[in-house]
Amino acid sequence: MKGTLSVSLCLLSLITIVFAGCKKVALQELRVPLSGTNLEWPCNSTRNIYLSSGRYIPRNVIVTRLQMYRDEAIVALPRLKPGVPFTLGVVSLHKKGNNRITPFPCWVIQEEGNCEALQSVIDISLDVQDILWVLDSGIVNTLTQPIKRCPPKVVAIDVKNGRVVKVINIEPYMTDASHLQNLVVDYAPDGNVFLYISDPPTRSIIAYNVIAERGCRLILPRAVNLGSNQRDLMYMSLVRKSDYTPVVYCSYMNCSRVFSIKAEFLRRGIINNNVVDVGPKPGKLVGLGSDNGSNLFFRMKGESDIYMWNAETNFTPENCILVEKGDEYRMPTQVVPGYKKLMWALESNFQDYIQDTVPSSGTNMLIRPIVKQC
Repeated sequence: MKGTLSVSLCLLSLITIVFAGCKKVALQELRVPLSGTNLEWPCNSTRNIYLSSGRYIPRNVIVTRLQMYRDEAIVALPRLKPGVPFTLGVVSLHKKGNNRITPFPCWVIQEEGNCEALQSVIDISLDVQDILWVLDSGIVNTLTQPIKRCPPKVVAIDVKNGRVVKVINIEPYMTDASHLQNLVVDYAPDGNVFLYISDPPTRSIIAYNVIAERGCRLILPRAVNLGSNQRDLMYMSLVRKSDYTPVVYCSYMNCSRVFSIKAEFLRRGIINNNVVDVGPKPGKLVGLGSDNGSNLFFRMKGESDIYMWNAETNFTPENCILVEKGDEYRMPTQVVPGYKKLMWALESNFQDYIQDTVPSSGTNMLIRPIVKQC
């Protein structure tokens, strides 16, 4: 597989997005290691209370999603297991030695069991107006003994001042089998804001018009999840073509093909005959995100190498470029554009976390710029 996807690195000169160059030594300073043991607390007494009561178990804290705002990384820490004190945080990217994750925007909004607060953040998306859209599943301890604390919702936070500006109840658009995964934010030409939320078990996408305060659940064609099962993951990302056309790409991990649909059809709630078969996959892909342009990033299941495909080209192995070799200890879970106009990867030993083999010192997490091969 790696031999098939690896192409001459001279092709990288054609890439329009900005990568870190080959100065790997200098870029080491931009790497931000994270740990569940390094959290910001109001005081030591609060930390001790959380530890003694089991509300804080450092090895159960993991970061799975991030968005960049100026020189900070806003991160999602889903409550997949007990002992996660807060589920949305922020960390500085430039303060050396101070990699503490601080609750964002504050402690009050993190209270488990309070439906006015965040319960378990599973995805986040920062839009062009500096509004952070937060997908809260409402379910905690997902990997141990799931407990539904509150209805699922999307919370909009103005990152400039930390104020909650909108709360959207997603439950009316779900079924008993629903299990939400990805959140995509899209601005229509008339200024309307649309949210697209993937619901893999029901083979559907929830499309919600924020201004009109109405939504619908759109059922995708059966071909989209052929070969998948009820627990399969569906990765979804928004791409903006060179003519500014926004297109949503999606694929189930165990399905052999990639599909797309123009955002205009999702806005109008018209699915039939508008889902395009992009082509066969070279293997089981794990979607990592986009550069807010026409480039999509992914890795292969069980591997850590990062690949990129420009959606302006055909989806073929020769157009899937090996951007960077991975790390044997961590796997990327997301790639985003951001600080210093670089592309950044979030990595962790998530597989160890799922298998419950994480040491007491906690998960091994890292935020780092992507460096193209020299």
